[in-house]
Formats: sequence, C-alpha cells, structure tokens
Amino acid sequence: MQEESMISLSDGRPAPAAPETTVCGPHYRITVLTDRLIRLEWLPDGRPVDEKTQQVLDRSFPVPRFEVTRTDRGIEITTDSLRLRYDERMPCAAGLSITLLAGATDVHYTTWRPGQEYPQTLPLRGNLRSTARTLDEADGAVEIPPGILSTFGFGVLDDSSSLLLGEDGWLHPRDEGGLDLYFFGYGKDFTAALRDFHALTGPIPLVPRFALGNWWSRYWAYDELEYLTLMQRFRDNGIPLSVAVIDMDWHLVDIDPAVGTGWTGYTWNRALFPDPERFLAELHRQGLAVTLNLHPADGIRRHEAAYPAVAAAMGLDPAAGSAIHFDVSSRRFMSAYQQHVLGPLEDQGVDFWWIDWQSGAHSDLADLDPLWMLNHTHFQASGRHGRRPLTFSRYTERGGHRYPVGFSGDTIVSWASLAFQPEFTATAANVGYTWWSHDIGGHMHGIHDVELAVRWLQFGVLSPINRLHSSTNPFSSKEPWAYGEQAATIMRRFLRLRHRLIPMLYTAAWAAHAENVSVVRPVYHDHPGEAGAYRFPNQYLLGEHLLIAPITEPREPASQLATTRAWLPDGDWVDIITGLRLRGGREVLLTRPLEEYPVLARAGAVLPLDADPMSPAADAPTRLELLVIPGDGTSTLSEDDGSAEPERALVTLTQSIEVGDDGRADITLAASATGPRMPARRILVRIPGVSAAASASLDDGHVLACEAAPAEPENLLPAGLTVDLGDVALGDGFTLRIRGAEPAVACDPQRVFDQLQRAEIGYEEKRLIWNAVTAGAASEAVATAGLPQQLRDGLAELLGAVTAW
Repeated sequence: MQEESMISLSDGRPAPAAPETTVCGPHYRITVLTDRLIRLEWLPDGRPVDEKTQQVLDRSFPVPRFEVTRTDRGIEITTDSLRLRYDERMPCAAGLSITLLAGATDVHYTTWRPGQEYPQTLPLRGNLRSTARTLDEADGAVEIPPGILSTFGFGVLDDSSSLLLGEDGWLHPRDEGGLDLYFFGYGKDFTAALRDFHALTGPIPLVPRFALGNWWSRYWAYDELEYLTLMQRFRDNGIPLSVAVIDMDWHLVDIDPAVGTGWTGYTWNRALFPDPERFLAELHRQGLAVTLNLHPADGIRRHEAAYPAVAAAMGLDPAAGSAIHFDVSSRRFMSAYQQHVLGPLEDQGVDFWWIDWQSGAHSDLADLDPLWMLNHTHFQASGRHGRRPLTFSRYTERGGHRYPVGFSGDTIVSWASLAFQPEFTATAANVGYTWWSHDIGGHMHGIHDVELAVRWLQFGVLSPINRLHSSTNPFSSKEPWAYGEQAATIMRRFLRLRHRLIPMLYTAAWAAHAENVSVVRPVYHDHPGEAGAYRFPNQYLLGEHLLIAPITEPREPASQLATTRAWLPDGDWVDIITGLRLRGGREVLLTRPLEEYPVLARAGAVLPLDADPMSPAADAPTRLELLVIPGDGTSTLSEDDGSAEPERALVTLTQSIEVGDDGRADITLAASATGPRMPARRILVRIPGVSAAASASLDDGHVLACEAAPAEPENLLPAGLTVDLGDVALGDGFTLRIRGAEPAVACDPQRVFDQLQRAEIGYEEKRLIWNAVTAGAASEAVATAGLPQQLRDGLAELLGAVTAW
C-alpha cells in the first residue's frame, strides 16, 4: 500500500497557545488560557507539548490579563478570577494551589490542590461528574467519573495520558512521567466553562436529521423478507421509523471453528440477505437510514470476502490464510480496513456503523484505547461519500463528544435501570456528551412488565436518541403490539410525538453544535444559582424550553397514577400533553396515568413541530405546526439543506402578550430569519390554554380564521386555539396578531371526573369528591378525605392549575 493512500487522524498542524500566555521553568510550563482556565504541565524531560492530543485540539485562546510575581516560595500568578501559587517542584498538595478570586460558591472550599479530596454529597454538593464508558449489564446506577463542573466552582481535565497527534497525522506517545492538567475555575458559570471546554477540545458535531427519529433495533436473525415485512407493519400501524439497525446476524456467524467464532464478521450472510444492494435500496426507498453492527476484535480472517484485498494491502500472502490481527495502532492496517472492508459495504448502501466494541481498553500501543481509534476513524470515514459524519459506539473519554452517537450498552430490563438512565443522560452534558442512545426498554433478563415498557418508551421519546432494542429472546421484543392494545396505543402515540418533535430536536442539535448547549442537560446548567435545580438529578431540560420529569416508578394500584417530584424554575410551565399550567419557582409533585407523561414547556415558548407524523425524517417538514405557550419569550427554529457542511437557516420567533382590563389578551408572534431562504410551507398555530379570540391577522392585513380545537389524543396535543396561516416562507418573516384572546378554564372538570373514575376506591368517596368539585369546594374536600396519597396528589395538581394569564 502506498503512503498516499494511508488515512490520517488529523491535519498534522500543532495547537500551541500564544507564547505570551506561558510561564516556564526547567521542568514545568503554566499556560494561562483564560482568566479561569489554566494549563499545568510537569515536564521531567523539559519538553512541553504543543501538538494536538486525542483530547485537546486548540489552545489558541485570546491572551488574558494576568500578573506573575516571584516569592520566596516560588511563583504566584494572578488573573481576574484566580490566584495560583506554585513552588516549581513536582505538583503536589503542599506545593501547588489555585484559589478562586471570583465565582467562589462554597465557603469551606475555595482552593484546589492536586490530590486533595473534596466532599461528595450529591445532589447538592460535590463534583457534578461526567459520563461513563458503558452501562453493560447494569441493573441500576453505575459509578460516574468526575468532570470539570462542581458546586465548589472548579474541576480538572487530566490530559496526561492522552496520545499526541503528530505532524504525520498519526498518534505518538508522550514522554513518560509528565503531567498535563487543565484547571477550570469558573464558579457556577457552567455555560462559560463548557464554552471554553469545547473551544479546547472541539465542538459537538451536527448530527444528520434522520438520527432524531425512531430507531428500530433488535438482536435477531432477520432475513430480508421478515425485516421488510416488519417495516411495513410499523407503517401500517402509523408508527414512523427513521433508522434501521441490523444487528450482527447480517454477516456470516456459523463459520469454520478452526477460524474462530462468528462474533466478528464483515461478509453478508446471503442465506438471509441474498441481494444486499436490493435490501439496502428498499430501506432507503422507505426513508430509513441503515447501520450495521460490528464486533471487530477478531480481525480479518480467511473466510471474509475482503480477506484477499486486506492481506495484499498488508503485504501478506492471501493463500496462507493466516488471520490478520486487528491492530488499531497500525496505520497500514486501519487504512486497509477502511478501504477494503468497510468501503465496499458503504458503496452498497450502509450509511453508518454500529461499533459494538467489548474487548477492553488496551492495544499494541501503550495508552491507546482501541475504542478511541474506532470511534475517530469510523466517524471520520463516514463522511467520505459527501454525507454528514455519524457513528454509533460506546463512549471514549478523550474527546468522546466528537463522535456521536453513543451506545450505552446492554442493560438489564428493570425499573432500577430505567430510574438511572435519565440522570446518566443529563449528567453527560457536563462534558458535552449529548448524544447518548440507550437500549430503550432494556436489553436482557428482567420480566414482562407492560407498565415498565411504556414508561421506558416514553423516556426514550424524550431522550437525545430513541432506539427500541432487545435481545434474541423471542418474548422480549419491543414491537408496541406485543404489549396489548392499551399499551400499543400509548406507545404508538408517543412514537408519533417523537417524529413530530424532530424540528425542535434538530434546532437543539444546531444549538449543541454552534452554541455548545447540550440537547439534554441538567437543570442546573440553566439555573446554576438555584438549589432546587440540583435536587432532582433525574429531571432534565430538553432543547430550548422543555423540562422533563421522568416517571421511573410503578403506579399506585388504587389511584392508577404514578408520581414524580420535580423543581420548576420561576415562571409558569405548561404540560404540552395535558395543557395544565403550573406555577414555577417551587418543588412540585406530578402525577400521571399511564397514557400521560410530564413534558413541561416554559411560558412564552414556541415549539416547532412536524404536522405530519409520518413524513420523511431526513427532510424539513412540508407542514409545520407551532405550539405557542402564552407568555413573553423568544424561541428559535433551525433548518438547513441536509448537506455535509450546511449553512444554518435560523428563524427567531418572538412572542409577547398584553392583558387588558377585561381579562382578554392580545398575543403577538413575530418571526424573523437569517441564513439561506427555506421554501414556503403551510404553518399551523396552536395555543393551549386559550379558548377563543376576537380576531387573528397577519401583518399584511390578511384576516385569518381562528377557532377552538379539542384535544387530539392521537397526536398528544392539548385543546387550544388554532390558526391556519396558510403557506408562509419563514425566511420572509411574518407577524401574527391575535386580538381579544380568552383564557380557558385552568382545569377542565372532566379531567377530575376521569381521575376519580379511574381510581379503585369506594363509589361514595368518589361521589363526595365530585359533588365538592361541582360546588367549588374541591380543594378542602380532597385535603380532608381519606384518599390514597397518589390520588390526593393528582387531584391537588389538577385543582392547583392556573389559567394562561
């Protein structure tokens, strides 16, 4: 193989900081990257590192203001926010300290010292952690390593063992015995800390739009007909899918035992898929992207179709039939692997790869985790056909956020597994890892539990990636119709909601890429100064305006309600499924029957939805529905042409509301845009919490019909005022004015009746409560009645709802 065909891991250019930001000694270098970010190098051999590393790609920050003072104990460096004291020896707790001068948040711990332990009493105090490599075989929580954010205001990124990306575009070892630490001292300015983290380590890539729909995955030996028939059944049931995941049985698995096991494979099993090009083309015709599973650890063996070409590229005799070692440290092998093994399969129509590496963190090069090389090279190579890069693999610590999507591994089917996944997903945002994909519903073991399956799917729908998955057990598949009629209906509705959310999710994907705001993130990212934002690690923010409070425990039998506790930031919050509006700035109990889930939007939000739940996921919607939550606020919609390096079309939606003395309100929604002009499409507006209006018009004077619309259970939409804007080019902007809007009742009494009807309590108890509701004395009656706690909480939530203004 000629050198010019070899792959490169980087452009070969170094990444030095500005020379004037460095303070050097014989065996150390300190680099003041910002007034709150300091690099600390201990250099036994005196050679500093300016190369890119597996984790760090750019150190060219603007030069901050700082002072250096020499003392009788060493040096002191002072910035606007930090004071560093150092005795110029091997860093240790006695000789090196960095104190926060600004942003300190804990009176007892304002200073960091290497090796010192700090209290860890989460959720309210301690390091806020990062994420973990995998949830394989987890039945509940796993340990999450520390990250760069903490309630103390400081954290450290350790790059000491990260390999160097040399001028030749390949990996090289560091000098032994050194340290390379990045100290983040941002207080609770988490937004700035993550901004500079991404400036240092690289941005979050923009994922393709199709990745945001519903994925179907199962460890099952499908054949072509069975798989295509299953895809048709999903469509017949009105369930949209966007990604087809084919597990390992796509390739040969029953091979000569003399060669080894069939766990690793790269050659189509033509007994199941006689014409791979036809099969892949048909999935593409149906609007599905395709990923195939790989377990690459056993290398390339003689039975593989690609073996002769790889052997020749490696300078081996194909006739010898010797297995070719999977050597991720070999540039020659990795080049041959990409060119001769994966390339032909991608030419057939494989869109991206599921890298199911389960073979450890060691390779033939010290400190090189094979998973990092696999993630880096597969992501890089997936863009070579003019596509936007994407891979699907477990998390690797060094720059892992640069390789979406993350596969969290084979979890146990249990309530404990479900209970941990929301916290695990949100916490990963502390290191910019925003694209976790879980085995929704769990992978293995456990029992058949319909309620658990529904609640897990609901969480999946409101996760970064929604991928239904299960094992080869014939009883554990995740088709909605496998769980009975009621559950199937609920699952179908939520899967359709996921598809309708793609415009909002893609907007969030753009914000992650361009503004470093993770799609899913802890509430304390946006509200770092509020104690309540830390109290419930399972709740999280989704996109610009949604707060999700996952239900991760079974319902109480008598009330048929499940309960979750959450903290709501200041302002009003509206459940976009039920339409209930709640006051924020407090902790709340949220109770829901199986068919509902707490999805709360802040007042003033405008949520862009696809009006067609069966439209092609890869394309911008041809009909757009704007769910307008009454209030003052600004929202955005991001779109593009789907190309590998698109230009962002950004629409800003500004809502304002003025309430008159008569209790009616005027609502204004104004749209403005920058970037490429997107085509005109039909725009529908729905405003929950509004029952009627005197008029609606556009800024050109065009009068529009507005009418009250009932709730749409099939689309999980609440009742509200609807306005059809007709065909509108958002790039041209518009202003919608609604005059004389009337608020709907805070809580439809029918919801109280339904909750009582569902409850398995005495008929007389139900009648007494209902009579109190109709007499306007419901709150007192609920508080004094001997009702099950969940039912009492559920009724209190309904009765505590407020009107839109």
